[in-house]
Amino acid sequence: MDTNEDSLHTGARLEGNGSVLNSNLFLEHVGEVSLTLNSDGLSWKLLESVHNEQDGLSCLGIKLISKSETEIKFSDMYALEFINWGLIHESVLSNPGGFLMRHETEMYRFTVHGVQRSKNRPSLLILAVYTFGHKDLQTCQMWVNQINALLKMESGRPQSLLVFVHPMSGKGNGCRTWQTVAPIFSYAKVKTKNQGYVIVTQRAGHAFEVMACISNEELNSYDGVIAVGGDGFFNEILNGLLSSRHKAPYPPAPADFVHSFGSNDSALVHDQNETDAETSCRNEDCSPLLSSSKSNPIGLSNLRTEEGSCDRDQDSKFSFPNEWFRFGIIPAGSTDAIVICSTGARDPITSALHIVLGKRLCLDIAQVVRWKATSTSKDVPIVRYAASFFGYGFYGDVIAESEKYRWMGPKRYDYAGTKVFLRHRSYEAEIACLEVKSEKMSLSSERLSGKRYGLWRLPKNPERVVCRANCNTCNTSRSCVSSSGPPGAPSSDPEEQRWLKSKGSFLSVGAAIISCRNERAPDGLVADAHLSDGFLHLILIKNCPHASYLWHLTQLARKGGNPLNFEFVEHYKTTAFTFTSSSDDSVWNLDGELFQAHKLSAQVFRGLVNLFASGPEYRSYDS
Repeated sequence: MDTNEDSLHTGARLEGNGSVLNSNLFLEHVGEVSLTLNSDGLSWKLLESVHNEQDGLSCLGIKLISKSETEIKFSDMYALEFINWGLIHESVLSNPGGFLMRHETEMYRFTVHGVQRSKNRPSLLILAVYTFGHKDLQTCQMWVNQINALLKMESGRPQSLLVFVHPMSGKGNGCRTWQTVAPIFSYAKVKTKNQGYVIVTQRAGHAFEVMACISNEELNSYDGVIAVGGDGFFNEILNGLLSSRHKAPYPPAPADFVHSFGSNDSALVHDQNETDAETSCRNEDCSPLLSSSKSNPIGLSNLRTEEGSCDRDQDSKFSFPNEWFRFGIIPAGSTDAIVICSTGARDPITSALHIVLGKRLCLDIAQVVRWKATSTSKDVPIVRYAASFFGYGFYGDVIAESEKYRWMGPKRYDYAGTKVFLRHRSYEAEIACLEVKSEKMSLSSERLSGKRYGLWRLPKNPERVVCRANCNTCNTSRSCVSSSGPPGAPSSDPEEQRWLKSKGSFLSVGAAIISCRNERAPDGLVADAHLSDGFLHLILIKNCPHASYLWHLTQLARKGGNPLNFEFVEHYKTTAFTFTSSSDDSVWNLDGELFQAHKLSAQVFRGLVNLFASGPEYRSYDS
């Protein structure tokens, strides 16, 4: 080893109690740097800038931070690998001419894998790779050991995941999307590929079947389950998990909402040979997620839990909410509203990084119980769960109409939407929602006072409190949640319940659990809906002229629009509601899945599941 190598080796030192390590190393494409390790992460500074004042900037004699100073925190670091002997490419600024010159030197190397936030889009995460080198093997190994020791102290990072890939989601990009992000999981040493942890679905209902039948013991061996697909594919996996494990009372209902089962019975999925189009995914787009009983050998309602057609062990428990078990979604669908609302970006790399970094976010889930499929049918209650939105009328008709044009791919939704809009069909129905005393809707008070807004003159937006990372609304406990009931469920005392009713002719009835932001509706259906506040946003669109409804849809598609500020729009913030149709033709869109229901009730469970996400990051003028 020459003199220069000796000086580099002796530059490695531990300071104080061993919490800080400092050494001179070479950084790929940069040059020789002074690298420092502390309890927060790594920081480095180009050695030339230490002696060269021209590298930094000064103002009024005050030395500003050098442009060469950089750092990465352990919270933004997901992998470290030792890559042995090889070339390090240096970029050196020659002093005489000021020209950038490149040198290549062979040495031992290790690579740090981390993330950076996009400057223009704060929610977008970008891969960051830093390769450091040193000619002394022991110095490199010392750095690798020290960094690994501190990196292992990061809590919440997944070690083992069950991954489902929908090969036909979106434009058929499911497998290609997984291949793009798979190296991230490999670098992070997350078990996904060995021992069959990656399942490419082969048929309709495949993911539902696996999740419903998997033993609790095996489920407890995973840190979470990942869906590579759209919102509908995630809904299939969610229902597979919850249908056989989540035990809760049925939604509350007003006294005149008569059904054959008591509202306090446990919510169980029953076996029923149904012929309506409400089963699981066969859709190549998977957002919306559609199917029919003919093509689905395993319908959502075809799995017993009481008789135990799926041989799950009863000794191991898997309860909800479950703080350690999380869902992850890698977007590959047509809408991907849940991903956009929970991460702020419709980007597979960003979602994969949220997963390997162990981000955690609570998500409200709605329980939807169908009491009757038609007005004359005698059914046992069928339970479904929704994570983003479920709607009737216009929303259900678009999904049903789009089935006729499957050959068009995702474009069929635009075509079907246009046809349904021109049809302008309304439905007679009665809706009752549970009043929440702490939530006063400003629009309701304006309507009671007789105030109306014209078609071309809309009020300015009230101040919107949008959901974002570290959201105060989602993190604040709500006093109206019953301590004796399930998480997020409304009070079960009938004396404390007051039901608001609306009866008439409706173009659509929608219930938004989250804002449902997407590329077609940049602010979502309800801009200030939150991911985990324990509320449903019930949106009733009463029959109105074509022009008025078109203006409503135009406002919905415009960023900063006012889609709810019309006299034919009723907006209620609630925890539960009931619905009864006056016709037999009652088709709902439940997270993109067709669901026929003449009579149903619904309630929201606050923070029932957890996502690998941290919430969207917005600049002040974006929100």
